[in-house]
Amino acid sequence: MTETTTTATTKAPPAKANEPNPRWAALAEFWHYFSMNKGAVIGLVVFVLLVLIAIFAPLLAPHSPDQQFRDAILAPPMWQEGGRPEFILGTDQVGRDMLSRLIYGSRYSLFIGFFVVIGALIVGVVLGVLAGYFRGWVDVAIMRVMDIILAFPSLLLALVLVAILGPGLFNAMIAIALVLQPHFARLTRAAVMAESNREYVTAARVSGASHFRLMMKTILPNCLAPLIVQATLSFSNAILEAAALGFLGMGAQPPTPEWGTMLASAREFIIRAPWVVTFPGLAILITVLAINLVGDGLRDALDPKLKRS
Repeated sequence: MTETTTTATTKAPPAKANEPNPRWAALAEFWHYFSMNKGAVIGLVVFVLLVLIAIFAPLLAPHSPDQQFRDAILAPPMWQEGGRPEFILGTDQVGRDMLSRLIYGSRYSLFIGFFVVIGALIVGVVLGVLAGYFRGWVDVAIMRVMDIILAFPSLLLALVLVAILGPGLFNAMIAIALVLQPHFARLTRAAVMAESNREYVTAARVSGASHFRLMMKTILPNCLAPLIVQATLSFSNAILEAAALGFLGMGAQPPTPEWGTMLASAREFIIRAPWVVTFPGLAILITVLAINLVGDGLRDALDPKLKRS
């Protein structure tokens, strides 16, 4: 009898120490699907290299981006006839080293992307959550404003806003953020409306959760996957829009080594010295392409419908 009692009261064995952590398992699954897209992996490597170049620009750049070498105006790249080894990619129309300006220009382009995406994401998510949660007149008012913004070509609207605010890099970033935030607002609204009728939201509402807690802590975390993909694609759009504004003279002003501004100041030398426009254009192309490839990989990894078997 004693043996039976002892056996019945024996505690269950503890959980195995080698059981995988759910967070690590989710991260491993995400990387599995992301790495299946080889283009996304290449894009990620290129983007990480760009970030490292931007961070360590003072160490990597052979010269100051504003230093002028009067004896080497429009010097060709070192592999062309007349090139000099101290100017690997040649110099521009006032004798500044192209490689150094491209390296420092990565700082501006990445900073523009981060600033614009964060600003557009915050404003768009807040407006989208309010519209999708409360609906009614709040939804109608917010979405009609978003529709008006989307009715204008993005570059044209950005130009108008910069013309009102004044030319400059900071004003250009504000204008681009305002132009891009309707995409986040509409995407967030749709996701919130889809999630707000689910059982876990109803249970939280019945338990007495406040509106703020329901919106920001219960519903919003389940809407992040499409927002992450949209943020990645908006990052590349922000770099393109900033380069376009800089090319038109409404963004970063000379002598700032921003890639679009470099293109604008050198366009009259496109026949005589094609490298002064070729290398900034390639920098924009490679950066935008890498970010778009990463966005495709994130879409494949975060959207269950698109996950490859």
